[in-house]
Amino acid sequence: MSRLPPLPPSRGGQPPTSLPGLTSVGGAGGRPSSLPSLGRSGMGSGIGASIAGGGSTAASKSFDDLKRIIHSKLVEKLDLSKVSDLQGEVLRREIRLVVERLCDTENPLLNRMERERLIDEVLDETFGFGPLEILLKDPTISDIMVNGPHRIYVERRGKIEKTDVKFRDNQHLLQIIDRIVSKVGRRVDETTPMADARLPDGSRVNVIIPPLALDGAAMSIRRFGTSPLKLEDLLNFNAFTKEMAILMEAAIKARLNILISGGTGCGKTTLLNTLSSFIPGHERVITIEDAAELQLQQEHVVRLETRPPNIEGKGQITCRDLVRNALRMRPERIIIGECRGSEALDMLQAMNTGHEGSMTTLHANTPRDGLARLETMVMMAGFEMPIKAMRQQVSSAIDIIIQANRLQGGPRKVTSVTEIVGMEQDIITMQEVFRFKQLGIDQNGRAFGQFECTGVRPTFLPKLESAGIKLPSNLFQERVLLRD
Repeated sequence: MSRLPPLPPSRGGQPPTSLPGLTSVGGAGGRPSSLPSLGRSGMGSGIGASIAGGGSTAASKSFDDLKRIIHSKLVEKLDLSKVSDLQGEVLRREIRLVVERLCDTENPLLNRMERERLIDEVLDETFGFGPLEILLKDPTISDIMVNGPHRIYVERRGKIEKTDVKFRDNQHLLQIIDRIVSKVGRRVDETTPMADARLPDGSRVNVIIPPLALDGAAMSIRRFGTSPLKLEDLLNFNAFTKEMAILMEAAIKARLNILISGGTGCGKTTLLNTLSSFIPGHERVITIEDAAELQLQQEHVVRLETRPPNIEGKGQITCRDLVRNALRMRPERIIIGECRGSEALDMLQAMNTGHEGSMTTLHANTPRDGLARLETMVMMAGFEMPIKAMRQQVSSAIDIIIQANRLQGGPRKVTSVTEIVGMEQDIITMQEVFRFKQLGIDQNGRAFGQFECTGVRPTFLPKLESAGIKLPSNLFQERVLLRD
Protein backbone atom coordinates (compact mmCIF):
# COMPACT_ATOMS: atom_id res chain seq x y z
CA MET A 1 0.00 0.00 0.00
CA SER A 2 1.29 3.41 -0.77
CA ARG A 3 1.24 5.66 2.24
CA LEU A 4 0.23 9.29 2.28
CA PRO A 5 2.57 11.38 0.13
CA PRO A 6 4.96 13.48 2.23
CA LEU A 7 3.88 17.05 2.77
CA PRO A 8 6.24 19.82 1.69
CA PRO A 9 8.85 20.85 4.26
CA SER A 10 8.74 24.25 5.84
CA ARG A 11 11.04 27.02 4.71
CA GLY A 12 13.42 26.18 7.52
CA GLY A 13 13.95 22.71 6.04
CA GLN A 14 12.22 20.91 8.93
CA PRO A 15 9.53 18.38 8.07
CA PRO A 16 5.94 19.31 8.91
CA THR A 17 4.66 18.03 12.24
CA SER A 18 0.91 17.63 11.94
CA LEU A 19 -1.23 19.44 9.39
CA PRO A 20 -0.62 21.91 6.56
CA GLY A 21 -0.29 25.19 8.41
CA LEU A 22 -0.69 28.82 7.70
CA THR A 23 2.02 30.81 6.02
CA SER A 24 2.45 33.02 9.08
CA VAL A 25 1.68 32.47 12.74
CA GLY A 26 2.59 34.73 15.60
CA GLY A 27 1.26 37.44 17.80
CA ALA A 28 1.13 37.95 21.51
CA GLY A 29 0.11 35.10 23.76
CA GLY A 30 0.66 32.47 21.07
CA ARG A 31 -2.50 33.48 19.19
CA PRO A 32 -2.38 33.39 15.41
CA SER A 33 -1.85 36.63 13.66
CA SER A 34 -3.75 37.52 10.50
CA LEU A 35 -3.13 35.45 7.41
CA PRO A 36 -0.86 37.69 5.33
CA SER A 37 -1.15 35.77 2.10
CA LEU A 38 -4.92 35.50 2.35
CA GLY A 39 -5.98 38.71 4.01
CA ARG A 40 -9.40 40.18 3.53
CA SER A 41 -7.93 42.65 1.09
CA GLY A 42 -5.67 41.97 -1.81
CA MET A 43 -4.50 38.74 -3.45
CA GLY A 44 -1.10 39.76 -4.65
CA SER A 45 0.84 36.99 -2.94
CA GLY A 46 0.59 33.56 -1.36
CA ILE A 47 -2.31 31.25 -2.12
CA GLY A 48 -4.49 33.96 -3.51
CA ALA A 49 -2.01 34.82 -6.20
CA SER A 50 -1.38 31.21 -7.05
CA ILE A 51 -5.02 30.43 -7.69
CA ALA A 52 -6.35 33.74 -8.96
CA GLY A 53 -5.68 32.77 -12.53
CA GLY A 54 -7.38 29.41 -12.30
CA GLY A 55 -10.25 30.50 -14.51
CA SER A 56 -12.47 27.57 -13.60
CA THR A 57 -16.21 28.03 -13.81
CA ALA A 58 -18.98 26.43 -11.81
CA ALA A 59 -20.32 24.70 -14.88
CA SER A 60 -17.11 22.79 -15.47
CA LYS A 61 -16.77 21.29 -12.01
CA SER A 62 -18.81 18.86 -10.02
CA PHE A 63 -19.07 19.28 -6.26
CA ASP A 64 -16.56 16.49 -5.61
CA ASP A 65 -14.12 17.86 -8.16
CA LEU A 66 -14.34 21.29 -6.57
CA LYS A 67 -13.74 19.85 -3.12
CA ARG A 68 -10.74 17.90 -4.36
CA ILE A 69 -9.23 20.96 -6.05
CA ILE A 70 -9.67 23.18 -2.99
CA HIS A 71 -8.32 20.53 -0.66
CA SER A 72 -5.26 19.88 -2.82
CA LYS A 73 -4.47 23.60 -3.04
CA LEU A 74 -4.93 23.96 0.70
CA VAL A 75 -2.51 21.11 1.41
CA GLU A 76 -0.08 22.38 -1.19
CA LYS A 77 0.14 25.95 0.07
CA LEU A 78 -0.15 25.68 3.83
CA ASP A 79 2.87 25.11 6.07
CA LEU A 80 2.37 22.67 8.94
CA SER A 81 5.41 23.59 10.96
CA LYS A 82 4.07 27.10 11.52
CA VAL A 83 0.85 26.02 13.23
CA SER A 84 1.78 22.89 15.16
CA ASP A 85 1.37 24.80 18.43
CA LEU A 86 -2.18 26.00 17.72
CA GLN A 87 -5.18 24.48 19.45
CA GLY A 88 -7.58 22.50 17.29
CA GLU A 89 -10.48 24.95 17.35
CA VAL A 90 -8.26 27.99 16.79
CA LEU A 91 -6.49 26.31 13.90
CA ARG A 92 -9.78 25.14 12.40
CA ARG A 93 -11.16 28.67 12.57
CA GLU A 94 -8.12 30.12 10.80
CA ILE A 95 -8.11 27.45 8.12
CA ARG A 96 -11.82 28.06 7.59
CA LEU A 97 -11.00 31.61 6.49
CA VAL A 98 -8.50 30.21 4.00
CA VAL A 99 -11.02 27.77 2.58
CA GLU A 100 -13.64 30.52 2.25
CA ARG A 101 -11.23 32.55 0.12
CA LEU A 102 -10.52 29.50 -2.00
CA CYS A 103 -14.27 29.01 -2.47
CA ASP A 104 -14.64 32.61 -3.58
CA THR A 105 -11.86 32.16 -6.11
CA GLU A 106 -12.75 28.74 -7.48
CA ASN A 107 -16.52 29.05 -7.57
CA PRO A 108 -18.18 32.24 -6.30
CA LEU A 109 -21.61 31.03 -7.50
CA LEU A 110 -22.11 28.43 -4.75
CA ASN A 111 -25.20 29.04 -2.63
CA ARG A 112 -24.90 29.25 1.16
CA MET A 113 -25.77 25.59 1.85
CA GLU A 114 -23.38 24.26 -0.79
CA ARG A 115 -20.67 26.59 0.44
CA GLU A 116 -21.03 25.48 4.09
CA ARG A 117 -21.09 21.83 3.07
CA LEU A 118 -17.99 22.28 0.93
CA ILE A 119 -16.08 24.07 3.70
CA ASP A 120 -17.02 21.43 6.28
CA GLU A 121 -15.99 18.57 4.01
CA VAL A 122 -12.66 20.18 3.12
CA LEU A 123 -11.96 20.72 6.83
CA ASP A 124 -12.87 17.09 7.53
CA GLU A 125 -10.49 15.97 4.80
CA THR A 126 -7.70 18.13 6.23
CA PHE A 127 -8.14 17.57 9.97
CA GLY A 128 -10.40 14.59 10.44
CA PHE A 129 -11.28 11.27 8.86
CA GLY A 130 -12.89 12.46 5.64
CA PRO A 131 -16.32 11.02 4.81
CA LEU A 132 -16.40 9.15 8.13
CA GLU A 133 -16.67 12.39 10.12
CA ILE A 134 -20.40 12.76 9.55
CA LEU A 135 -20.93 9.21 10.89
CA LEU A 136 -18.61 9.71 13.85
CA LYS A 137 -20.60 12.78 14.88
CA ASP A 138 -23.86 10.79 15.02
CA PRO A 139 -24.33 9.56 18.62
CA THR A 140 -26.95 6.97 17.57
CA ILE A 141 -24.40 4.95 15.55
CA SER A 142 -22.69 2.16 17.50
CA ASP A 143 -20.75 0.48 14.67
CA ILE A 144 -19.35 1.63 11.33
CA MET A 145 -18.47 -1.04 8.76
CA VAL A 146 -16.54 -0.02 5.64
CA ASN A 147 -16.62 -2.66 2.89
CA GLY A 148 -14.48 -0.96 0.29
CA PRO A 149 -14.73 2.69 -0.76
CA HIS A 150 -18.36 2.68 -1.91
CA ARG A 151 -20.18 0.42 0.57
CA ILE A 152 -20.40 1.76 4.12
CA TYR A 153 -22.82 0.29 6.65
CA VAL A 154 -23.69 1.41 10.18
CA GLU A 155 -25.43 -0.18 13.12
CA ARG A 156 -28.05 2.10 14.59
CA ARG A 157 -30.18 0.98 17.56
CA GLY A 158 -29.21 -2.63 17.02
CA LYS A 159 -30.00 -2.76 13.28
CA ILE A 160 -27.56 -2.61 10.35
CA GLU A 161 -28.31 -0.22 7.49
CA LYS A 162 -26.47 1.00 4.42
CA THR A 163 -25.47 4.67 4.20
CA ASP A 164 -25.02 7.09 1.30
CA VAL A 165 -21.50 7.97 2.47
CA LYS A 166 -18.75 7.06 0.00
CA PHE A 167 -15.01 7.45 -0.40
CA ARG A 168 -13.69 8.82 -3.66
CA ASP A 169 -11.81 5.62 -4.49
CA ASN A 170 -9.76 2.92 -2.81
CA GLN A 171 -6.72 5.19 -2.57
CA HIS A 172 -8.79 7.77 -0.68
CA LEU A 173 -9.92 5.08 1.77
CA LEU A 174 -6.32 3.89 2.26
CA GLN A 175 -5.22 7.45 3.05
CA ILE A 176 -7.85 7.77 5.79
CA ILE A 177 -6.89 4.33 7.17
CA ASP A 178 -3.25 5.36 7.23
CA ARG A 179 -4.16 8.54 9.08
CA ILE A 180 -6.08 6.57 11.73
CA VAL A 181 -3.48 3.89 12.43
CA SER A 182 -0.49 6.24 12.31
CA LYS A 183 -1.95 8.37 15.12
CA VAL A 184 -1.46 5.47 17.56
CA GLY A 185 1.92 4.33 16.25
CA ARG A 186 0.59 1.46 14.12
CA ARG A 187 1.04 0.87 10.43
CA VAL A 188 -0.71 -1.02 7.70
CA ASP A 189 0.78 -1.98 4.33
CA GLU A 190 1.42 -5.05 2.16
CA THR A 191 3.76 -6.57 4.74
CA THR A 192 1.31 -6.05 7.66
CA PRO A 193 -2.12 -5.86 6.02
CA MET A 194 -4.03 -6.10 9.33
CA ALA A 195 -4.03 -3.67 12.23
CA ASP A 196 -5.91 -2.72 15.39
CA ALA A 197 -6.09 0.92 16.39
CA ARG A 198 -8.29 3.37 18.23
CA LEU A 199 -9.81 6.78 17.60
CA PRO A 200 -9.27 9.78 19.88
CA ASP A 201 -12.64 9.13 21.56
CA GLY A 202 -11.60 5.56 22.45
CA SER A 203 -13.52 3.80 19.69
CA ARG A 204 -11.90 0.57 18.52
CA VAL A 205 -10.77 0.22 14.89
CA ASN A 206 -9.87 -2.92 12.96
CA VAL A 207 -8.38 -2.63 9.47
CA ILE A 208 -7.61 -5.21 6.78
CA ILE A 209 -6.40 -4.25 3.31
CA PRO A 210 -5.52 -5.99 0.02
CA PRO A 211 -4.19 -8.53 -0.77
CA LEU A 212 -6.08 -10.11 2.16
CA ALA A 213 -9.25 -8.08 1.48
CA LEU A 214 -10.23 -8.96 -2.07
CA ASP A 215 -12.75 -6.17 -2.73
CA GLY A 216 -10.76 -3.26 -1.38
CA ALA A 217 -9.77 -2.17 2.09
CA ALA A 218 -12.21 -3.03 4.89
CA MET A 219 -12.52 -1.27 8.23
CA SER A 220 -14.69 -1.83 11.30
CA ILE A 221 -15.17 0.85 13.96
CA ARG A 222 -16.73 -0.06 17.30
CA ARG A 223 -17.97 3.18 18.81
CA PHE A 224 -17.72 3.90 22.53
CA GLY A 225 -18.22 7.64 22.52
CA THR A 226 -16.46 10.33 24.51
CA SER A 227 -18.61 9.74 27.60
CA PRO A 228 -19.02 6.08 28.58
CA LEU A 229 -22.42 4.72 29.54
CA LYS A 230 -23.16 4.87 33.24
CA LEU A 231 -25.02 2.43 35.45
CA GLU A 232 -28.22 4.44 35.16
CA ASP A 233 -28.05 4.27 31.36
CA LEU A 234 -27.79 0.47 31.33
CA LEU A 235 -30.65 0.20 33.85
CA ASN A 236 -32.79 2.45 31.64
CA PHE A 237 -31.97 0.22 28.66
CA ASN A 238 -33.06 -2.81 30.73
CA ALA A 239 -29.67 -4.43 30.23
CA PHE A 240 -30.04 -5.79 33.77
CA THR A 241 -32.09 -5.05 36.91
CA LYS A 242 -31.39 -3.10 40.08
CA GLU A 243 -31.09 -6.33 42.06
CA MET A 244 -28.40 -7.61 39.69
CA ALA A 245 -26.60 -4.26 39.92
CA ILE A 246 -26.62 -4.44 43.73
CA LEU A 247 -24.97 -7.87 43.65
CA MET A 248 -22.37 -6.86 41.05
CA GLU A 249 -21.48 -3.70 42.97
CA ALA A 250 -21.11 -5.68 46.21
CA ALA A 251 -18.94 -8.30 44.46
CA ILE A 252 -16.56 -5.65 43.11
CA LYS A 253 -16.26 -3.79 46.40
CA ALA A 254 -15.60 -7.09 48.21
CA ARG A 255 -12.81 -7.82 45.67
CA LEU A 256 -14.30 -10.91 44.04
CA ASN A 257 -12.75 -11.94 40.72
CA ILE A 258 -15.16 -11.48 37.83
CA LEU A 259 -15.19 -12.93 34.31
CA ILE A 260 -17.45 -11.22 31.74
CA SER A 261 -18.40 -13.62 28.96
CA GLY A 262 -20.30 -12.97 25.74
CA GLY A 263 -20.31 -12.85 21.97
CA THR A 264 -19.16 -10.12 19.60
CA GLY A 265 -21.02 -6.84 20.02
CA CYS A 266 -22.95 -7.89 23.12
CA GLY A 267 -21.57 -5.09 25.30
CA LYS A 268 -18.79 -6.81 27.27
CA THR A 269 -16.46 -3.80 27.20
CA THR A 270 -19.29 -1.40 28.01
CA LEU A 271 -20.28 -3.57 30.96
CA LEU A 272 -16.65 -3.79 32.12
CA ASN A 273 -16.36 0.01 31.95
CA THR A 274 -19.56 0.41 33.94
CA LEU A 275 -18.65 -2.13 36.62
CA SER A 276 -15.19 -0.61 37.02
CA SER A 277 -16.85 2.56 38.35
CA PHE A 278 -17.53 0.62 41.57
CA ILE A 279 -13.79 0.22 42.25
CA PRO A 280 -12.76 2.54 45.11
CA GLY A 281 -10.85 5.56 43.86
CA HIS A 282 -7.79 5.01 46.07
CA GLU A 283 -6.95 1.56 44.67
CA ARG A 284 -4.15 1.12 42.12
CA VAL A 285 -5.59 -0.38 38.94
CA ILE A 286 -3.58 -1.60 35.94
CA THR A 287 -5.38 -2.18 32.63
CA ILE A 288 -3.95 -4.34 29.84
CA GLU A 289 -5.40 -4.20 26.32
CA ASP A 290 -4.56 -4.86 22.69
CA ALA A 291 -6.10 -1.54 21.65
CA ALA A 292 -6.78 0.76 24.59
CA GLU A 293 -10.54 1.27 24.83
CA LEU A 294 -11.37 1.07 28.54
CA GLN A 295 -12.34 4.41 30.05
CA LEU A 296 -11.90 4.01 33.79
CA GLN A 297 -12.99 6.93 35.94
CA GLN A 298 -10.54 6.33 38.80
CA GLU A 299 -7.50 8.55 39.26
CA HIS A 300 -4.91 5.88 40.14
CA VAL A 301 -4.96 3.94 36.85
CA VAL A 302 -2.00 2.72 34.77
CA ARG A 303 -2.94 1.86 31.19
CA LEU A 304 -0.82 -0.62 29.23
CA GLU A 305 -1.18 -1.53 25.56
CA THR A 306 0.40 -4.33 23.54
CA ARG A 307 2.72 -3.57 20.63
CA PRO A 308 2.79 -5.35 17.26
CA PRO A 309 6.08 -6.43 15.65
CA ASN A 310 7.98 -3.92 13.53
CA ILE A 311 8.68 -4.26 9.83
CA GLU A 312 11.45 -6.76 10.59
CA GLY A 313 9.13 -8.91 12.69
CA LYS A 314 10.78 -7.90 15.95
CA GLY A 315 9.85 -5.87 19.00
CA GLN A 316 6.43 -7.43 19.64
CA ILE A 317 5.07 -7.04 23.19
CA THR A 318 2.22 -9.47 23.89
CA CYS A 319 -0.57 -9.35 26.41
CA ARG A 320 1.19 -12.09 28.38
CA ASP A 321 4.35 -9.98 28.59
CA LEU A 322 2.31 -7.09 29.99
CA VAL A 323 0.54 -9.28 32.55
CA ARG A 324 3.91 -10.51 33.84
CA ASN A 325 5.23 -6.96 33.97
CA ALA A 326 2.09 -5.70 35.71
CA LEU A 327 2.70 -8.11 38.60
CA ARG A 328 5.90 -6.14 39.34
CA MET A 329 4.08 -2.80 39.39
CA ARG A 330 2.39 -3.26 42.77
CA PRO A 331 -1.16 -3.56 41.39
CA GLU A 332 -4.20 -3.95 43.62
CA ARG A 333 -6.38 -4.96 40.69
CA ILE A 334 -5.53 -6.06 37.18
CA ILE A 335 -8.08 -5.57 34.40
CA ILE A 336 -7.44 -7.35 31.09
CA GLY A 337 -9.54 -5.89 28.28
CA GLU A 338 -9.94 -9.27 26.58
CA CYS A 339 -8.40 -12.64 27.39
CA ARG A 340 -7.74 -14.51 24.15
CA GLY A 341 -4.53 -16.51 24.53
CA SER A 342 -1.82 -17.82 26.79
CA GLU A 343 -2.09 -14.80 29.09
CA ALA A 344 -5.03 -16.65 30.68
CA LEU A 345 -2.61 -18.74 32.76
CA ASP A 346 -0.80 -15.66 34.11
CA MET A 347 -4.12 -13.99 34.81
CA LEU A 348 -5.37 -16.98 36.83
CA GLN A 349 -2.13 -17.09 38.79
CA ALA A 350 -2.43 -13.36 39.54
CA MET A 351 -5.99 -13.87 40.80
CA ASN A 352 -4.77 -16.72 43.01
CA THR A 353 -1.79 -14.86 44.44
CA GLY A 354 -3.16 -11.76 46.10
CA HIS A 355 -4.66 -9.70 43.28
CA GLU A 356 -8.31 -10.21 44.17
CA GLY A 357 -10.86 -8.02 42.49
CA SER A 358 -9.40 -8.50 39.03
CA MET A 359 -11.64 -8.60 35.95
CA THR A 360 -11.44 -9.70 32.34
CA THR A 361 -13.65 -10.54 29.35
CA LEU A 362 -13.67 -13.38 26.87
CA HIS A 363 -15.79 -14.61 23.98
CA ALA A 364 -18.22 -17.43 24.84
CA ASN A 365 -21.92 -18.18 24.41
CA THR A 366 -22.65 -19.49 27.94
CA PRO A 367 -20.88 -19.48 31.33
CA ARG A 368 -20.01 -23.16 30.92
CA ASP A 369 -18.59 -22.46 27.45
CA GLY A 370 -16.57 -19.63 28.97
CA LEU A 371 -14.88 -22.03 31.39
CA ALA A 372 -14.15 -24.49 28.58
CA ARG A 373 -12.58 -21.72 26.50
CA LEU A 374 -10.55 -20.55 29.47
CA GLU A 375 -9.13 -24.06 29.82
CA THR A 376 -8.22 -24.06 26.14
CA MET A 377 -6.39 -20.74 26.48
CA VAL A 378 -4.45 -22.02 29.50
CA MET A 379 -3.30 -24.98 27.37
CA MET A 380 -2.01 -22.45 24.82
CA ALA A 381 0.63 -21.41 27.36
CA GLY A 382 2.48 -24.62 26.46
CA PHE A 383 2.55 -26.31 29.88
CA GLU A 384 1.57 -29.94 30.34
CA MET A 385 -0.90 -29.53 33.18
CA PRO A 386 -3.38 -32.17 34.38
CA ILE A 387 -6.99 -31.24 33.67
CA LYS A 388 -7.92 -31.49 37.34
CA ALA A 389 -5.11 -29.15 38.41
CA MET A 390 -6.10 -26.67 35.71
CA ARG A 391 -9.74 -26.70 36.76
CA GLN A 392 -8.76 -26.25 40.40
CA GLN A 393 -6.86 -23.14 39.34
CA VAL A 394 -9.93 -21.84 37.50
CA SER A 395 -12.43 -22.65 40.26
CA SER A 396 -10.32 -21.04 42.98
CA ALA A 397 -9.47 -17.95 40.88
CA ILE A 398 -12.85 -16.92 39.48
CA ASP A 399 -15.83 -16.17 41.71
CA ILE A 400 -18.51 -14.88 39.33
CA ILE A 401 -19.22 -15.21 35.60
CA ILE A 402 -21.43 -12.50 34.11
CA GLN A 403 -22.88 -13.61 30.78
CA ALA A 404 -23.89 -10.89 28.31
CA ASN A 405 -25.72 -11.66 25.07
CA ARG A 406 -27.08 -9.72 22.15
CA LEU A 407 -30.57 -10.99 21.41
CA GLN A 408 -32.51 -11.02 18.16
CA GLY A 409 -33.49 -7.53 17.08
CA GLY A 410 -30.56 -5.87 18.84
CA PRO A 411 -31.25 -5.71 22.62
CA ARG A 412 -28.20 -6.41 24.79
CA LYS A 413 -28.88 -8.15 28.09
CA VAL A 414 -27.00 -9.64 31.01
CA THR A 415 -28.53 -13.10 30.59
CA SER A 416 -26.88 -14.80 33.56
CA VAL A 417 -25.02 -14.06 36.79
CA THR A 418 -23.42 -17.35 37.83
CA GLU A 419 -21.31 -18.22 40.86
CA ILE A 420 -18.48 -20.76 40.67
CA VAL A 421 -18.91 -22.90 43.77
CA GLY A 422 -15.94 -25.26 43.58
CA MET A 423 -15.04 -28.75 42.37
CA GLU A 424 -16.86 -32.08 42.44
CA GLN A 425 -14.56 -34.82 41.23
CA ASP A 426 -13.07 -33.33 38.04
CA ILE A 427 -16.00 -31.00 37.27
CA ILE A 428 -16.30 -27.31 38.15
CA THR A 429 -19.66 -26.75 39.83
CA MET A 430 -21.64 -23.56 39.26
CA GLN A 431 -24.98 -22.15 40.35
CA GLU A 432 -27.01 -19.47 38.64
CA VAL A 433 -28.15 -16.58 40.82
CA PHE A 434 -29.92 -14.35 38.25
CA ARG A 435 -30.95 -15.04 34.67
CA PHE A 436 -32.84 -13.59 31.74
CA LYS A 437 -35.41 -15.92 30.19
CA GLN A 438 -36.43 -15.12 26.62
CA LEU A 439 -40.16 -15.58 26.05
CA GLY A 440 -40.47 -14.79 22.35
CA ILE A 441 -40.15 -12.26 19.53
CA ASP A 442 -42.44 -9.24 19.19
CA GLN A 443 -43.99 -7.93 15.97
CA ASN A 444 -40.90 -5.81 15.28
CA GLY A 445 -38.64 -8.86 15.37
CA ARG A 446 -37.21 -7.89 18.76
CA ALA A 447 -36.68 -10.48 21.49
CA PHE A 448 -38.47 -10.01 24.81
CA GLY A 449 -38.50 -11.87 28.09
CA GLN A 450 -38.09 -11.50 31.83
CA PHE A 451 -35.35 -11.29 34.42
CA GLU A 452 -35.64 -13.88 37.16
CA CYS A 453 -34.04 -14.58 40.52
CA THR A 454 -33.45 -18.32 40.89
CA GLY A 455 -33.76 -18.34 44.68
CA VAL A 456 -30.16 -19.54 45.18
CA ARG A 457 -28.12 -17.77 47.87
CA PRO A 458 -24.48 -17.41 46.81
CA THR A 459 -21.85 -19.11 48.93
CA PHE A 460 -19.66 -15.99 48.85
CA LEU A 461 -22.08 -14.01 51.08
CA PRO A 462 -19.82 -14.45 54.16
CA LYS A 463 -16.99 -12.86 52.16
CA LEU A 464 -19.22 -9.88 51.40
CA GLU A 465 -20.15 -9.53 55.07
CA SER A 466 -16.52 -9.70 56.15
CA ALA A 467 -15.87 -6.78 53.79
CA GLY A 468 -18.59 -4.79 55.59
CA ILE A 469 -21.23 -5.22 52.86
CA LYS A 470 -24.71 -6.34 53.92
CA LEU A 471 -27.22 -7.15 51.20
CA PRO A 472 -31.02 -6.93 51.58
CA SER A 473 -32.42 -10.12 53.13
CA ASN A 474 -34.95 -10.62 50.32
CA LEU A 475 -32.50 -9.97 47.44
CA PHE A 476 -32.28 -13.65 46.51
CA GLN A 477 -35.95 -14.53 46.95
CA GLU A 478 -37.19 -16.55 43.98
CA ARG A 479 -39.31 -14.30 41.79
CA VAL A 480 -39.63 -12.45 38.48
CA LEU A 481 -37.66 -9.23 38.75
CA LEU A 482 -38.61 -7.42 35.55
CA ARG A 483 -40.57 -8.14 32.36
CA ASP A 484 -39.05 -6.52 29.31
